[in-house]
This record gives sequence, structure tokens and C-alpha cells, in this order.
Amino acid sequence: MYFYLTDQQSVMTKKTLNFIEQIIEEDLKNSLDKSQLRFRFPPEPNGYLHIGHTKAIGISFGLGSKYDAPVNLRFDDTNPTKEDQAYVDAIKKDINWLGYHWDRECYSSDYFGQLYDWALLMIINNKAYVDSQPSALIAKQKGTPTQPGEDSPYRSRTIEENTTLFKEMRAGKFEAGAHVLRAKIDMQHPNMLMRDPIMYRIIHTHHQRTGSDWCIYPMYDWTHGESDYIEQISHSLCSLEFKPHRDLYNWFKKAVYSHSKQTYPLQPKQREFARLNLSYTIMSKRKLLKLVDLGVVSGWDDPRMPTISGLRRRGYTPNAIKKFIETIGVAKRDNIIDVSLLEFCVREDLNKTANRVMAVLDPIKLIITNYPEGKTAWLEATNNPENMASQTRKIPFSKILYIERADFKEEATKKYFRLTLGNEVRLKNAYIIKAESFERDKNGIISEVCCTYDPKSLSGSGTTASLKKVKGTLHWVSLEHAKEIEVRVYDRLFSHPAPDSQEADFLTFINPNSYKSVKAYIEPNIPSLDPYSHYQFQRLGYFSIDPNSGSETLIFNKTVGLRDAWSKQPPALNQQQKPQRKPIDLVKQLGKKYINMPKDKQIKTKAEIQKLSSRITYEDLFPLFGTASKKVGTRIAAIIVLKELLKTGQARTQEIEDFIQKASLDSNPTLSKEALI
Repeated sequence: MYFYLTDQQSVMTKKTLNFIEQIIEEDLKNSLDKSQLRFRFPPEPNGYLHIGHTKAIGISFGLGSKYDAPVNLRFDDTNPTKEDQAYVDAIKKDINWLGYHWDRECYSSDYFGQLYDWALLMIINNKAYVDSQPSALIAKQKGTPTQPGEDSPYRSRTIEENTTLFKEMRAGKFEAGAHVLRAKIDMQHPNMLMRDPIMYRIIHTHHQRTGSDWCIYPMYDWTHGESDYIEQISHSLCSLEFKPHRDLYNWFKKAVYSHSKQTYPLQPKQREFARLNLSYTIMSKRKLLKLVDLGVVSGWDDPRMPTISGLRRRGYTPNAIKKFIETIGVAKRDNIIDVSLLEFCVREDLNKTANRVMAVLDPIKLIITNYPEGKTAWLEATNNPENMASQTRKIPFSKILYIERADFKEEATKKYFRLTLGNEVRLKNAYIIKAESFERDKNGIISEVCCTYDPKSLSGSGTTASLKKVKGTLHWVSLEHAKEIEVRVYDRLFSHPAPDSQEADFLTFINPNSYKSVKAYIEPNIPSLDPYSHYQFQRLGYFSIDPNSGSETLIFNKTVGLRDAWSKQPPALNQQQKPQRKPIDLVKQLGKKYINMPKDKQIKTKAEIQKLSSRITYEDLFPLFGTASKKVGTRIAAIIVLKELLKTGQARTQEIEDFIQKASLDSNPTLSKEALI
């Protein structure tokens, strides 16, 4: 897959190899045969895909297309407490809609038997052992990034004892938490992930695919790499947060390779890329769920949501999303992409593909006083001037029309080139008109405009009158023939470009004008009424038919305007202020002097940290789990944030359990008390 370079002025078309393609090309020059190339996209079925996932999808499937190599869709379904078949179905639907096709549909649960056998093999080879300690002690013994870990007292168990215990774990003889299986690596390793990581835990929960067949479930690091190995994935591509996991990924592979190389000769190579971060957007699943639960949006497929289902419903196209992913390319460092680039890509695509129609969203009557009563003329209009094969359509013209309210002013400024008293404009695909008078309703609002038309000025007729130059062209619909529709006008959900990284709660940046519903009118003979059909409402923007349209009401969703209106917004809405510190950095600062604060100030500081936690993700917080023991205040702050995340639905991972347990055993009474979760 080729990615386009960008500069400040334009998207360049020069093709270049990104760093992942360079790696692949180098491997092909050495020992790797092209037939061995295989990629995968491995989502966990615990939620819906969003725009951030499209980068990983585009990279893997794009490489598959470039090298004519198969791509697996594998569901990493190792945690039955969070996963569901409905998520599997939604993920498959989204990927299909994007136009990608996988070679094999796989599940990590397909390999539970092989993973178990390999785990037994590792026990026999003295590379794994059963630990019977509480998770708190296991966490404490891991040490810190600056302090080595301690060996478990069960690390010296005999191979026979470990084998028996692990088989009994498999047979369901123990309750959850009684034992875990750990890899025997190095408790002194500088990478804490290598300090005898947990491979299996006991979970007595029904699995959506395997039912009650298993009561022990493999951990992510053990499962993920070995699944890649089983599937003979050549290049395991993941986002940057998994870079510290690469050492463990390779260690697990090597632990079984000598025994399995005849069946699985290829060892996968893990490489990491920067994930997609988008301005004016929230990517945290926890915060997206909060928007749904609070009723800020109508659901996960609300057209303002960054989910693929939301983008689809709003009218975004697969081609536009693919173009966006190709344009931003593949980077090694995280950065924030301006959402206007995504909007540019959808405009470019729809400009080429969407049929033009005329619709009026805020109508006032336009009466042509010299047009014959009862006469209807059917005028010809081009469906799409960018596509010569799109043909033409007939639109009705009559004495009384609707035009946009904003297209008439009693008095206008010099730069106003629409309809005013005594001035002429052209009606799109029709005639030149001149405003003569207007009427107001009982509230003083202009309700109708009277004008005259030049019958010799029909657009395209070739007459002298038709060639007359006027400064403005208006869209319109015939009142008698127009169809009434509902138009849902959407804009960016947040008014701040970085709503997730400010001192205030991200909800304070909700754009109050992100949604409105209006009654509008459209010309009668539009080509298609099928859900997701795309149209350009001339002079207004691009719109798509909502799938929830009924037989009585046709609903259109605004996809994007014809141009970027946000570039001209004042600084309050269009970020021109100095960037503010990230919430996680503010938490670390507050935590530094926490233990030395008087009690009343601690209470206030804790409240500040709790407030900031609403704008912190688990990914932000996780690096603090390895904070040195001497930095007690930072660890206290991390515990306070963690407690808030758990309240809002964050799953308790093994890393979380380890951190909590270690904190609960700390000699500092404040930290140990806060850790009582």
C-alpha cells in the first residue's frame, strides 16, 4: 500500500515506502519468500470499531493488497467477562462495509487446546510454574522499574507438582484466584513485563464460543503471539503502546519453536506504528459510552460519533475513509491529525459520486408575478457535472417557489450577491429574476418575496438574455411539487480541538450546535430513496438518506458542508490558543507533594484529581503503575484516578490487580488505605 505525503498546501502524489514496507522489502531480500507473507487484524470483541481502528485495518489489509498476501481476521476472545457475539457481528459488518475481505476468520479460542498443550510443555521444560500466592503478593514481588523483583516461593516447585496443579486447574478443581500459571523468565529483568508474567488465570464464566469447556483462560500476551505463530503471520503489526510487549512476544515464540518448527516453521515479527488520534474527537471507549449513557448522543451509531457505524450513518464513504488513511500514512511517533483532513477526503469523494439535487432548508415563498397561472415547465438539470455518465433529470418550475430565507435581504451589503429589491439573480437551471416587493407576517418576519422573470433568459437556451451576467445564482424548489423531508444537520460534537486534554471536563466542550432537525423541501424526482444514498444539496453540502427513514418521512443526514466552515471560526471554537497540559500530567504534578500536604489541602487535591480522572484513559494511566516506590504521592494519585475509572466501567486487568495489591501492602498508610478497592 502506498501512502501520500502531505505539506501545508496540498497532498502530494509522490509514492514512497513507509517504514513497515521497508521492513518487509528488506525481509524479502533476505530469507523471506513472498508466499510466506501473511497479515492479520486482531480486534477484541468487547466493543465497536471506531475511526482509530481504521488505521490498523487499512495498514494490514493495504499490505495484503499491495503484496497479494492473505489477511486474517482474528478475534482475540480470551476474556469471556467482557466479550459478546454481538460485537463480533458488528466488527465483521464494519470491515465488510469498508470493502476489505479477509482470508480466514479466526478466533483465539480456536487455539485453546494448542495453547494448553504448549503451556504443559513449558512446565516440563521448566519454563513455567504454578503460583499459589494472592495477586497482591505477586504484584509486590514484581518490584518497580528501578527495583528488581523477588522470586515467588513457589518458583521452585517441581515439574511434577506444577504439572499436576495445572491439570487440576484445567479440570476446574479450584476457585478463581487460587492459582495462576506464570512464565519462568527473570524477576530481575529491566522490562517489568518479563518478570514472570501470568499466562493463565481461573475464570468460571461461560464463553460465547466454547461455553463451559474451559475454566482457565490464557492471558493476552501469551495468547496473542502464539496465535500469530499458529496462523503463520509474517508481520504482526500493532500500535506503539505494545512496543514494551515485544520482548515477551519473542520470548514466548522461542519457548515453543524448537518443538513446533516442523508444523509452524515461520516466526512472526512484531512491529509497531503510531495510532490514529483525531482533533475534535474523543477516542476513549469509556468516554464514548458516557456520551451514550448521558443522552448526549442517541447511541453508538449517532452520526456525530467517531464509530464506523456512526460515520456510515452520517454518510461517510469507504473510499473517503481509505483515502484518509492513505494520506496520513504510517508513522513511528504519535501525533494528532486534524479532522478537517477527513472531511476534505469525504468532500473529494462525494463531489465525484453524489448526484446534485435542490433542497431548501429554511424556506420563504418566491412568487413570480408575471409567470402564467397553473403552468408547470419541466426543466433539464445535470445530475453530476463531475461525472459525464450521470445523465440529466427533469425538475418542475412553476409560479410559486421556495428559496432559502438567507437568500433574500431587503437591504444588503456590498458583498451580498443574492436577491435584494431591484437586483437580479439567476435561478439555478432556470431564469433570471428581479425582486420587486415583499410581505411580512404578523410577527414582522418576511414571509414572501414577489419578483418578475425574463422568459427569454432560460439557462442553456443560447439566447442573448440567457447569456446575461448576474452576480448571484440561487437554488429553489417548486412549492406545488416539492417533497417535505426532515433534515438532520450535524456538526462537530466538540467545539475544542482537544476536548480530552484540558483542565475542564471534556463534557464542557460539547458543541451546543452539533445537531438540529429542520423541516425542509426537496425537488420531487430524486434518483434513489435507498438508505445511505448520497446527494449534494446544491449550495448547501452533502447529505445522506438515514436508514431509519420511514414510508411517511424521508430523513437526510448532513454529512459535511461544501467547504470547511471551521477555519473561519473565532478562537473560542477554532483552537488558536496555546496548548494546555494533559490531564495525566496535571495529576502527576498534584501527586508529587500529596503526602506532605495538610489534611484539608489533601482533601481539595484529591477532589481535583477525581475531577481530572474523567478525562484520563487507562492508556494514559498505565505507565504510572511502574512508578518508583519512593514517589509515593504519584502512586497515590494514580490509585485515586484508577478508582474513578473502575467506577465508570474499566475492566480489572491483571496489571490493575497487581498495582492495587502492591499498593495495599505499601508501608505508606495513605497509599495502602487508598488501595482498599
